[in-house]
Amino acid sequence: MKAVLQRVAGASVDLDGETIAAIGLGLVVLVCAEKSDDEAEADFFARKIAHMRLFADAERKTNRSLLDVKGEALAISQFTLAADWRKGNRPSFSDAADPATAERLYEHFCEKLAAEGVPVKKGRFRSHMRVNLVNDGPVTIWMDSADR
Repeated sequence: MKAVLQRVAGASVDLDGETIAAIGLGLVVLVCAEKSDDEAEADFFARKIAHMRLFADAERKTNRSLLDVKGEALAISQFTLAADWRKGNRPSFSDAADPATAERLYEHFCEKLAAEGVPVKKGRFRSHMRVNLVNDGPVTIWMDSADR
């Protein structure tokens, strides 16, 4: 599983000109399930993301988690994080999970993140969306379960 976290002051996702989800302070989480992934990776990511200290405390040190700041998450499935760009000029996405598995693991991740106490808003799976965000910091974190 792969994820990109962006700390935001606010974010929204639009589909066909309509805003379908919006958050204030929190994280935009781009999530990619790969062929070898299962619920264990989704569980680990949900726990880690809820508790990762990415927000400033009173002394401006990044000592506060999404839970501590009562932030929200905007979770968006993004299979393109599985891109293999090393060969040729067109990326291959052959390591991405098949759509049914990817959707199952994306929904599982969202449910587990919500169960950790984080309000979760979602994009729409397999849809062309426009994601609007105000990256705060900027703070952007790359996660890959292969590295854990």
